[in-house]
Amino acid sequence: MREQKRSTSTGSRAARPARARRGLRAAPSRYSVIWNLVRRIPRGAVASYGQVAGLAGLPGRARLVGYALHASTSEALPWHRVVNTQGGLSLARIDLSGALTQRLRLEREGVRFDARGRVDMARHRWTPRARTR
Repeated sequence: MREQKRSTSTGSRAARPARARRGLRAAPSRYSVIWNLVRRIPRGAVASYGQVAGLAGLPGRARLVGYALHASTSEALPWHRVVNTQGGLSLARIDLSGALTQRLRLEREGVRFDARGRVDMARHRWTPRARTR
């Protein structure tokens, strides 16, 4: 039996760079929106990944918030103020030293943890004020 070759081409050469440019432009603009929202979280408060996604107009895209925080090169971005929806430190599953850094930064800002190592979301959840124009 003869095997068919699959075409790896997705279109003409001229079309590919335009598609790639469109794709690259979309992600950074979303990331910028996410970064700007995270910068608004005040000291002593936290937001969940899903909450940030919703406020950024990207409901259901909590993972995108994680990707955006990971992609940031800004040391001024308060990434440590974003936790999972139960108040847990998501970094603990991948990087214990990163989770410890996150916890220490939050404690320095007055955020308290329970015996299970979770932030009291009822007490520390950020509730943004509506922006007026």
